Amino acid sequence: MNILLTGANGFLGRSILEETSENYNVKTLSRTFGDYKIFLEKQIPVFRENFDLVIHAAGKAHSIPKTVLEKKEFNDVNVVGTLNLLKGLEQSNMMPKQFVFISSVAVYGKDLGFNIDEEYPLAALDAYGLSKIQAEIAILEWCEKHNVICTVLRLPLLVGKRPPGNLGAMIKAIDKGIYFNIDNGKARKSMILVTDVAKFIFIAVNSGGIFNLTDDVHPNFNELSKALSNNEKSYFSIPLPIAKVFGKLGDVLGNHSPINSVKVKKITSNLTFNNSKAKQLFNWKPKSVLEYIKMVDIRDL
Repeated sequence: MNILLTGANGFLGRSILEETSENYNVKTLSRTFGDYKIFLEKQIPVFRENFDLVIHAAGKAHSIPKTVLEKKEFNDVNVVGTLNLLKGLEQSNMMPKQFVFISSVAVYGKDLGFNIDEEYPLAALDAYGLSKIQAEIAILEWCEKHNVICTVLRLPLLVGKRPPGNLGAMIKAIDKGIYFNIDNGKARKSMILVTDVAKFIFIAVNSGGIFNLTDDVHPNFNELSKALSNNEKSYFSIPLPIAKVFGKLGDVLGNHSPINSVKVKKITSNLTFNNSKAKQLFNWKPKSVLEYIKMVDIRDL
């Protein structure tokens, strides 16, 4: 199988590349790494070979836009970049048989909720969530037009070695001794191992479909913080009313504050997603994020 992997130098892309490179002929595309060094938001790629499978993992995430320009970057990278990729495949007259798009549970537009499944409306209003919705629609329409089997994976927080984003920030705070929970760390969040995502691609790719992928535990912040410190420490917790006061103070301070009301709400709200579709169709059995963290040092370089 000949595979094109975009975003091959990203957190998830590296795991997918590791999972695929030994058994398949993988060509990689990213801004500074791989066989095709391309800024997809600026260029339409010219491909030199046929691909049986395209895995589109390139995209912009892990930031909260503060300006109109930063919001536009989400559209440029996630929407325009996707359209340019599709145009490149069309112009080369080398249609893949299968296309996998790495999307996000952000498309649902929820800050709190329980057991949200794939039938939930796509209600995102933020720049990131909207860009993922638009990219999903474009890919699904393109695949239908060209008779390509399409798989869309909507992912929550990704867990693996050297994680970026919020989990990486949490690990740094724990290592510096400045981490604390809010409201006893009761809020549960869906998570998934990057290795499970990489493996699931080849479970679902022949059938296609839209899938939420999570582990079955949906750990809370207290469980996660203990696992990250090898169960050696219980963390101080700020009562929710006090945290809300700090959040309002942060609203006034703006960018100079590490916390605001929005962050307090997200940290203290349950947000979990349903993975029953993947399990029922493929008898998929994801690994527990907490058990993985207890066995593997995800700080490992």
